[in-house]
Amino acid sequence: MVAPTGDSARRAGRPPYAAQRRQLLLRTLRDTGRIDVTDMADRLAVSTETIRKDLTELERQGLLHRVHGGAVAVEDLSFEPAVGARTEYTDEKRRIGRAALAEVPAEGSVLIDAGSTTSCLAEVMPADRDLAVFTNTLTIAMTLTTRPRLTVHTLGGRIRSRTFAEVDNWAVRALSEIRVDVAFLGTNGFTAEDGLRTPDESEATVKRLMLKAARRRVLLTDHSKLGRISLFKYGDLAEIDLLITDTGMPDADVRRLEDGGVKVIRA
Repeated sequence: MVAPTGDSARRAGRPPYAAQRRQLLLRTLRDTGRIDVTDMADRLAVSTETIRKDLTELERQGLLHRVHGGAVAVEDLSFEPAVGARTEYTDEKRRIGRAALAEVPAEGSVLIDAGSTTSCLAEVMPADRDLAVFTNTLTIAMTLTTRPRLTVHTLGGRIRSRTFAEVDNWAVRALSEIRVDVAFLGTNGFTAEDGLRTPDESEATVKRLMLKAARRRVLLTDHSKLGRISLFKYGDLAEIDLLITDTGMPDADVRRLEDGGVKVIRA
């Protein structure tokens, strides 16, 4: 007799076998990029503890990575597209960059992190303000030098070819010596539970120091980064004063973030 599939087992009123559950979990991970424990427990008519045990076994086999509340694909943790290849959500990123202008002071100092969304802010930075601007990205620095009233500083250090970000000792030393009014930060992914994350350890170190170097911290990120997990944590959402995202972020997610103390603006 052929064992019923997960779908047919549910229609028959009985939960699927362990092997069937795990196949369905992997299929869901392949299709959606993540697994939510509570959602899968409801779908399969089993306890959340059963799903957690399945995920633990699949992680032991190297097939996924456990995160708070579920799991993500292993390759998602370290995958990092080059900045020039980040063409998704271009319009949203431009809107976020324009919205971030409201957080740029009339005078003083700002820090702009590496990233495709933070680059959109650099492209629209005003030319009529006397600001000291620090950045760890050569491409952003070159964009800003067209504004003669801005004093542009790069942090120095090794340049990562994928992101053009300056990292390692020189960048670390520079960040330890400055204190800016506002830092505009990017991220590869974030969740309320797992914080702000990036695939590269050296960038995580720099981003962590950026958080400490600023009086006010603004995170610029499109809605697709919510729920994404990368290898290295560099901060908690509680360290962010303002999150500027796009209108694609659902109301429920915005409420959850704001309940956690994060102010959210959707551009």
